[in-house]
Amino acid sequence: MTPEIAATPAPTESDTPQTHWIWVAVATPAHSSVGEPLSYVSPTPLAPGTLVRVPLGRREVLGVVWDPPSNDGDAPVLPQGVKPRAIAGVLEGIEPLSASWRKLTAFTARYYQRALGEVALAALPPQLRDLTPEQMNRRLKRAAKGKDKDPVGEAQALPPVALSEEQAAATQQIATQPGPFLLYGATGSGKTEVYLHSVQQLLAENPLAQALVMVPEINLTPQLEQRFLERFAPIYGADSVVSMHSGMTNPQRLKSWLAAHTGEARIVLGTRMAVFASMPHLGLIVVDEEHDASYKQQEGARYSARDLSVWRARDQNAKVILGSATPSLESWHASRPATAESPQGGRYQRLDMPSRIGAAELPRVRVVDMGQQPRGAVFSPPLLQAIVQRVERGEQCLVLLNRRGFAPVLHCKECGWKSDCPHCSAHQVFHKIDRTLRCHHCGFTQRVPHSCPSCGNVDIAPMGRGTEQLEEQLAGLLRNVITPERRAARVARIDADTTRTKGSLEEQLAQVHSGEVDVLVGTQMIAKGHDFRRITLVAAVQPDGALFSSDFRAPERLFALLMQAAGRAGRDAQYVAAQGGNPPEMWVQTWHPEHSLYTSLRKHDYPKFAAEQLEERADAGMPPFAYQALIRADARSQEAAQAFLKAASDAAREAQLPGLDHVFLFPPVPMAVQRIANVERAQMLVESTHRGALQHFLAAWQGVLHAVRSDHKTVIRWLVDVDPQAI
Repeated sequence: MTPEIAATPAPTESDTPQTHWIWVAVATPAHSSVGEPLSYVSPTPLAPGTLVRVPLGRREVLGVVWDPPSNDGDAPVLPQGVKPRAIAGVLEGIEPLSASWRKLTAFTARYYQRALGEVALAALPPQLRDLTPEQMNRRLKRAAKGKDKDPVGEAQALPPVALSEEQAAATQQIATQPGPFLLYGATGSGKTEVYLHSVQQLLAENPLAQALVMVPEINLTPQLEQRFLERFAPIYGADSVVSMHSGMTNPQRLKSWLAAHTGEARIVLGTRMAVFASMPHLGLIVVDEEHDASYKQQEGARYSARDLSVWRARDQNAKVILGSATPSLESWHASRPATAESPQGGRYQRLDMPSRIGAAELPRVRVVDMGQQPRGAVFSPPLLQAIVQRVERGEQCLVLLNRRGFAPVLHCKECGWKSDCPHCSAHQVFHKIDRTLRCHHCGFTQRVPHSCPSCGNVDIAPMGRGTEQLEEQLAGLLRNVITPERRAARVARIDADTTRTKGSLEEQLAQVHSGEVDVLVGTQMIAKGHDFRRITLVAAVQPDGALFSSDFRAPERLFALLMQAAGRAGRDAQYVAAQGGNPPEMWVQTWHPEHSLYTSLRKHDYPKFAAEQLEERADAGMPPFAYQALIRADARSQEAAQAFLKAASDAAREAQLPGLDHVFLFPPVPMAVQRIANVERAQMLVESTHRGALQHFLAAWQGVLHAVRSDHKTVIRWLVDVDPQAI
């Protein structure tokens, strides 16, 4: 593809003879069809990876100098009467982005069907895009002065940390084998210590080496950062460990990025965005809870940070560790051992750590048949009794319901009215704490009506349950329960609603860790990664919704969620023994107790569950035995959205695009949530048994999609989602 030319009609002076053509990646509009670097002129040659300010239309934007095209950087042919545009400035003092970083972003753009500049610029800290060269120079000078005033003290050697046999075996394998590694360890088996030890080995062996450690959600970074600082700050200084995630302020993100880019930060902790951190001496990547869907970006370039980590590690000759107690089925299949049927086995090396640290036992799973319990009961009598007994002994309980708010919908029994969102094909959720109805899709909020808007009936009632309601009901049921400290039992809730303000999550988690909370109610955000030492009972009250979902990944997500939640119980064997030795428990209330998912859960048998799911997927031709992409279209009407997708499908067949013989195009259908913010959404699934054929087809299809879009003016936008996590 010929690179685009950033040029304007030239009315003024002639060019100076000493000019150099450079190619710059800039963030072009997502559907402008301008995906390649733009050409500019510079008075001096600039190395690829240099950060520059360039004119784009009437704006001045940040760009990254890119490698010249295959014609060795020959000057492009300009249309008559058009003069090239010159760069506006260079961000001096920042070393050019490395060739490996540029290779990573180029691969991401190509694989996920996005513009190169869109990926490259999104990977940089937002503040970097806004600073002028002069402002950047002043900032770098201030940072340099600060380092001079605050020198790092002498390094201190830490005493060696004793590892269990399983931990020692895993770290030995990581140190001596090339990988990639899937660290399959039970919850509480000490996977984090394996990460710490592997990072420590790497940094000790190479004085320049850097390590990247990723977690799926922001709320898991504080405790991880604390552990890494405790381990490495005495050796390498507090500045050697930095975090990168969207919850940080722009100046904080820029500071962390610069520390990683210069090599000052030896360890980078972060969420999925950290996979693009500029780390010139990267030697190890850790992806904790690698199964988590949060590693898949859902806006813009819809990349998978887990998959990019594997690719980046291979490209930069680094090692990568994927860790989980419930690995994704893709990673589990990729780490399969060699058999007679598959003598090569998988491309990953599986490391098993089935035992918990300190002789702690996995919680006993109790499945409660709700068909045998009192009608309308939220908590079955046996579960409620178990919670009361635990609280009276001073132990903590966790109650999981993956639905926030008080109730999913308000309902009028007289006319059937429901609290539907006027802008979305979804219900507004009732939040009792502030008496509002909120749409969790578009954000539309309104006060709860005093009567039914349809018939005037004043008796409108909530349907279903959310975490707010569970908190209220549990507080009422436990109001007479007294703890060993001679105080009333305390119930708290942690979900997206209670953690909106900065620092609120850390404060609430600290209360749990200190024992100020007896029963914790929450969504999935508290069910994974947290090291709660006093929780001995976990309960899932309404998990059945995912059993019969149209999304084929729903059972996998449910099993992982329940296993991870169960893993929060009984992590401290000494504490359990001190409380009388009552074994930790996981209670599951279900209407389908004989379902095979719960059968595997009872035995904590992930391999059995995974084998059943993989067999089903192989029979159905679904990932990991096939490769998928979704084409999504937004329009003012559902008919227009589907018409665009159908036209694109027909055009692909007429053009006989490369790879078409190995690709199946499904008919367009409405999305599960059909309308959001008054925009209708449709999607079309593209599937192939060959990843290469799918990629060739999608690359060739891009031009066709742009051409078809010009004939469908009512289509607002369209996008390609490669390897989608939800169908």
